Amino acid sequence: MSWEESIARIPADVEQPDKIIGSFTARQMAILLGTGATLYGAYMAAGDHVPLVVCAAVALPVAIAATLLAIGQRDGLSLDRYVLAAIRHQRSPKHLVTSTEDTPMPPTWIAAGSQRLPAPLKLPARGIVGDGLIDLGPDGVAAVAEVSTVSFALRTPDEQDALVAVFGRWLNSLSGPAQVLVRAERVDLTETIASLQDNARRLPHPALASAALEHADFLHELSTRHDLLRRQVLLIIREPAAGANGRDVAAARALRRLDEASRVLGSCGLTARLLDARAVATLLASCFDPSAPPLPDEDIALPGEVITTGGAW
Repeated sequence: MSWEESIARIPADVEQPDKIIGSFTARQMAILLGTGATLYGAYMAAGDHVPLVVCAAVALPVAIAATLLAIGQRDGLSLDRYVLAAIRHQRSPKHLVTSTEDTPMPPTWIAAGSQRLPAPLKLPARGIVGDGLIDLGPDGVAAVAEVSTVSFALRTPDEQDALVAVFGRWLNSLSGPAQVLVRAERVDLTETIASLQDNARRLPHPALASAALEHADFLHELSTRHDLLRRQVLLIIREPAAGANGRDVAAARALRRLDEASRVLGSCGLTARLLDARAVATLLASCFDPSAPPLPDEDIALPGEVITTGGAW
């Protein structure tokens, strides 16, 4: 076989389902054939007792609904899966609590309504262990590192090829699950503006103080007129846990894989910094409200820390 004959075209969408008959997938054929077989069986059972017009009037809406479920889409999701997700969402509890146990029934002397009790909130992350690793319970542990960026467009073609080669070398060396997450979060310039205004009074020359105050005013106007965002690139390494000491072994493997990725990516100017426990807690808290500004470090309490207030007793 020649080289030209061995070339196979790979579609751009590798997750696209295979076509079985024409442009119909196996799922679509199952819906259409199943509906057709059901309608035919119902007609064979009741066709002798029910007029043909009545059978057609009953079967036509069912056939149209099955066709819409098979070929329809909503937001890139097939209509049958969309309907199943809507039913599952409707039947699932809407009030969730962060309790690992079932919510007890209220006492009989409380005039409680007939509303459904809150259900436990099941999150994939069980907690944050040493070195900032995320405990995923039976799924193992995950290590999170913040990775710097490089300007790809400003590089020469040879430098771009070198960057792509280094990144491909790291991808080929992966021995477990890894995720590159690019997220955007709001930037709060309040502390920066306050620091500029405070330090401007200590500058030795009036011109420097005036320039610092003008820059603080510029930042204040910029933050009030625009929504400032910063881009953060995260590298998540996950390792499954198995056995009695599976979590410790998985943690060691995750840290070792992250160190290897840091060395490989460092050859193209990227720096991977492992997030500590407080940074991971801040990151997880910000994921619940991405549009809100990040919380200060002093407002984040780690598991096991005692939360106190500054008010007088």
